[in-house]
Amino acid sequence: MKEDYYDILGVSKGATSSEIKKAYRKMALKYHPDKNPDNKEAEEKFKKAAEAYEVLSDADKKARYDQFGHQAFEGGGFGGGGGMNMDDIFSQFGDIFGGAFAGGGGFSGFGGGGRRVVKGSNLRIRVTLSLEDVANGVEKKIKVKRKLKADGTTYKTCTTCNGIGQVTKVTNTILGRMQTSAPCQTCGGSGQIIDKKPADADAHGLKVSEETVAVKIPAGVVDGMQLKVTGKGNEAPGNGISGDLLVVIAEEEHPNLKREGDNLHYDMYVSLPDAVLGTSKEIDTVTGKVRIKIEAGVQSGKILRLRGKGIPSINGYGKGDLLVHINVWTPKTLNKKQKEFFESMRTDEHFEPKPESSDKSFFEKVKDMFS
Repeated sequence: MKEDYYDILGVSKGATSSEIKKAYRKMALKYHPDKNPDNKEAEEKFKKAAEAYEVLSDADKKARYDQFGHQAFEGGGFGGGGGMNMDDIFSQFGDIFGGAFAGGGGFSGFGGGGRRVVKGSNLRIRVTLSLEDVANGVEKKIKVKRKLKADGTTYKTCTTCNGIGQVTKVTNTILGRMQTSAPCQTCGGSGQIIDKKPADADAHGLKVSEETVAVKIPAGVVDGMQLKVTGKGNEAPGNGISGDLLVVIAEEEHPNLKREGDNLHYDMYVSLPDAVLGTSKEIDTVTGKVRIKIEAGVQSGKILRLRGKGIPSINGYGKGDLLVHINVWTPKTLNKKQKEFFESMRTDEHFEPKPESSDKSFFEKVKDMFS
């Protein structure tokens, strides 16, 4: 089982953003690769801490993690920070290390004192799922138009920054000489510029290409949830790393079933004869059709609970239920013979309402549904 992000950083679920940042910095400095050369265990802990911080430091990701756990980000290569490499970590969080490493906050030339790692832009795509897809999980093959390095494109060292990716300026002030560093505007901080490129490539040597990406979507996702496929966004020029593909879930409305969290609701209409005599009916579920028995004398408003026939929990805590709402259909028009029959039943004791203690009121049923 994947380790809890709060446990990794050693903070409580109610920790503030500053407490989370402080805890991450403490761990990152302790297990920093410069401090633990050739130590695979320390490197793994360093990456875990960065993954936890990436999620818990972002309000939106933190909220989704608190609600759904790791499965809010998992499935076929997408994750809160899953798949992060050293370039990812130092390009995103290099400022947290301050001047502790590599002469100003970096690792092996990355971060504040070295060449920036340029990351390609993210792509976002909307994927529509049926309720059956949501309930069972599905693999979708999505056509994505990405920017990739064009064949024949070559790069050379940037002459402005000499491949460092940063330009240092020294300014005389009343307080003395001040030295500042900023990303190189010529190469965008990558340390490389275009040497040769084909005519159909853009200024960065990239070309739009269509690619089919297989995305495994876990069961239990909800409308609006965003999943990440690492490295399937636009490529970056030179030695940069690719951006990510963000998959936004859109859930189709089902013709018969209504979703409420992990539970499903089904409205069943029963004729008056079937309600009086009892019957069996076939209904839709997300795993196929199922036949249920309607007891004789069933009352309109009764709810039949089919346990485990709902949506799987995104956290892996079992499945919701399918709630079948019985609605007894009263005919609006009757022929003469039918009217005579019901007229004769007006004074029959069998047709007199006699609610039992088990026949809950409407308000009690609503209370039960939300309890």
